[in-house]
Amino acid sequence: MDDRFADEQVIERLLDESQTWAFVGLGNDPGRTAYEQAQLLQMRGKRIVPVHPAAETVLGEPVYASLADVPVKVDVVGVYRRSEFAGQAVDEAIAAGAGAVWLPLGVVDEDAGRRALDAGLDVVMDRCPAIEWTLRRRA
Repeated sequence: MDDRFADEQVIERLLDESQTWAFVGLGNDPGRTAYEQAQLLQMRGKRIVPVHPAAETVLGEPVYASLADVPVKVDVVGVYRRSEFAGQAVDEAIAAGAGAVWLPLGVVDEDAGRRALDAGLDVVMDRCPAIEWTLRRRA
């Protein structure tokens, strides 16, 4: 995988400086990774914006059917979809003017990552926000 998708400085900046994270694929199932990650970031002071076509409210936040429907500026789009669907979410993040995309562990689409980099977005791929948060707080 391209080293640009795991840049330690980008990861640290996104965790420290970003305020608003949209979570594509975040529904109401507390057993899902997206829910756990969103809850963790919310507890650490980040604003979360759930994006899911079937949910109405998640973690006390209104849910939007698509990134295009989100009425606020999004710093980071977490793409909690399988790899084969990640490219579409990344393209939507680019179109929505997001600052970055974050694809969690096991979600890899290097072509989509390069499109995002070419569009000026920061990209983190195949990394877990919770693990990265913990690693940085121990250092």
